Amino acid sequence: MLDAETGLVVCPHERKALEALLKFPLTEALFGRRSRRFALGSELPEGPLAYRSRYQPYPLSELERLLILTTVGGLTGWHNLISHHKNVAPYLPSYSGMAAGRTFPSAAGFHTSQIFFTDDSGTYIFKTRDAPPPVPRDAHGQVDVVELLLAHRQYIHRLSETRLYIPPYEPYMAGHNAWNANKPGSLLVWPVADVAQHQLLKLLFIAQNGFVLYDDVHNQSIPGLEKFKGYVAVDKPYPLTAFDQATLAEVSAEISAAVFAGHLMQQAMGLGGWMLNGLDRVRILGASGDPQVPGLGFRYDFKPGWSRPNPTGREGVFEGHCPPHYPSMRAAVEAVVERKYKAGGPFNPATPGPWKDTPSVRSQAFPHKEWLVELVALQAQYLYDTFGKFPATVPTIYSLMYLQTHHLDLEYYDRFFEPGAYLQTHREHLEKWHGVRLEELPKRDDL
Repeated sequence: MLDAETGLVVCPHERKALEALLKFPLTEALFGRRSRRFALGSELPEGPLAYRSRYQPYPLSELERLLILTTVGGLTGWHNLISHHKNVAPYLPSYSGMAAGRTFPSAAGFHTSQIFFTDDSGTYIFKTRDAPPPVPRDAHGQVDVVELLLAHRQYIHRLSETRLYIPPYEPYMAGHNAWNANKPGSLLVWPVADVAQHQLLKLLFIAQNGFVLYDDVHNQSIPGLEKFKGYVAVDKPYPLTAFDQATLAEVSAEISAAVFAGHLMQQAMGLGGWMLNGLDRVRILGASGDPQVPGLGFRYDFKPGWSRPNPTGREGVFEGHCPPHYPSMRAAVEAVVERKYKAGGPFNPATPGPWKDTPSVRSQAFPHKEWLVELVALQAQYLYDTFGKFPATVPTIYSLMYLQTHHLDLEYYDRFFEPGAYLQTHREHLEKWHGVRLEELPKRDDL
């Protein structure tokens, strides 16, 4: 099939492979899940499992890349929102930041992350945050998988024409990953979260339910909160450090879930790869201090007493909700509120949704009145002024887990492992998805 707009050809054998993919059991993906690290073109230089692939690296097809990307961070329909909280009743809790749902969950539907990836063709961002579901579901709740995949191509934006350079040695890359991570032929995907925005959404969240923060680092209340005692319990505040730890835990959980979804898809498709965190996340974002290793080019700050630099964003690509990307924390709060209520936002009555009377549901959300905006902005500005960054004690921008995807060299597994080292999907992958046999692939020139 040739798509008139994108030019992507979905061959008959790929269509057949997609049909088989939709029937693959979840239990087999779970119980057959393994990190399968030896790719076509790999070389394990020494030790009891030393081996050199006879084949050249074999990159993923565009369809395979789209499947992994859509699994990690694709749009799957409308978010159901949070239905009830007695503290804001009869209003609908207005916690969420995004109207659509993605393949991975996010705390209260905040969804502050975007997906970055790199392969032999370049480095990219996959911008599905705040986009509407690109393909409507039919009367039975189903979508055409090819149509869904093709629609997700619009969210791919190239940042560079080259693979992201990650030196294969420490401190950039853990030693056990140096032999095979981010190699030619591989696809490397990772979510990056705007922790600052997540924190602002949480402050709006707890304020709706009557709570504020307490600076337990300096053992003092945040000045000015007494003004809001008619709205929140200023005498029962939430400790700042516990709040920050919860924020980072929530963000870590959701971006890890996104990567794990892609890892399960590898099993179903018969692709190799694994989840890894052995890449230095701060340096990859752009804080290496070495112009030869620019990473993603995020700006960052570093101050005495900080253990690590603090990346804050890249202008026009991914900007953290804090200065210098916003003139003040008040402006950052206003941007978060606008995200909720603007066209396409979760609490704009004109935004479509999953309910029979969607405009009525969305229009009855708890309103973000001036007192709420001012309360959150006051706390956020205090934290930024006091600690020199926002959030106060955790990173502004954060990544954790990476997903590498590649084609397996089954000859390696057949040589060293007992039967069962890979699934039937791996055994059949090349013929099913590419119409070739392993023996027909290009051999290395340096054998």
